[in-house]
Amino acid sequence: MARDRLESWFDRFRDRILGSVESREVPTRYGPNQVLLAGRTDGPPLVCLHAMRTGSAFLVAELSPLLERFRVVAPDLPGQSVRGLQVKLPLTDDSHARWLGDLLDGLGLGAVNLFGVSWGGFVARQAASAAPERVCRLALLVPAGIANGSHWKGLTKMALPMIRYRVWRTERNLRRLLDPLFTTWDPDWAGYTGDAIRDMPFDFRIPPLATDDELRRLTMPVLVLGAADDISFPGAAVVGRVRAIVPHADGEVIAGCKHCPPTTPEFRGWLAAKLAAFFE
Repeated sequence: MARDRLESWFDRFRDRILGSVESREVPTRYGPNQVLLAGRTDGPPLVCLHAMRTGSAFLVAELSPLLERFRVVAPDLPGQSVRGLQVKLPLTDDSHARWLGDLLDGLGLGAVNLFGVSWGGFVARQAASAAPERVCRLALLVPAGIANGSHWKGLTKMALPMIRYRVWRTERNLRRLLDPLFTTWDPDWAGYTGDAIRDMPFDFRIPPLATDDELRRLTMPVLVLGAADDISFPGAAVVGRVRAIVPHADGEVIAGCKHCPPTTPEFRGWLAAKLAAFFE
């Protein structure tokens, strides 16, 4: 029943993707991995890594304007999607880099443009540090693993409301839980997140912060977009650290934005234009 609910949400978000969507299973050393491909079949490939506890369809549905320009390649991350490999890869070695390298090899891709969001931003950064020759350009949106927010604020604004919601599953408690995270309210995103909290095993690990040396290994052009009101990964600290250390980096702090950016046509258009200008 729990898996059926999560699968149903995945399909609902997949149905929101404009145009045709192809699903492939690509072999990796950890097992076969699902990858969604959408957008222009003759467009340049853009590899996109989703946030924790979501999935490829959720991210691609928010990237609709990019599908007019790119061939979006979106794998389901191990341990972070109902359609992904049900394994937890280590966070302190090159496991994620090897996983991504296997996917690129299986898809016949060499060096690629890479975009990661939140947990996917951590994986993208880690892979780019480990194998910079495989990444032409790197863009990160509210990435984990660059700078962390206050543990006390996270406890009071997230941990306690999560416990309350797991005990008393009401819409009011769901809104209180998601308000510090969501910039705009979207019924589908809220409904999915509420079910994911109940149905998906939670990975309580916090991605470790990149060392200065790991950031210096990012020799490709890098764009980082932080959120001004992100309690998990404060935008100003994230952008400031990347711009200070990464050799060829630019960044922007998105005003009025929480960790989960707006799910509006206006923001999707703004983000697509920003990424397209960077990658093209």
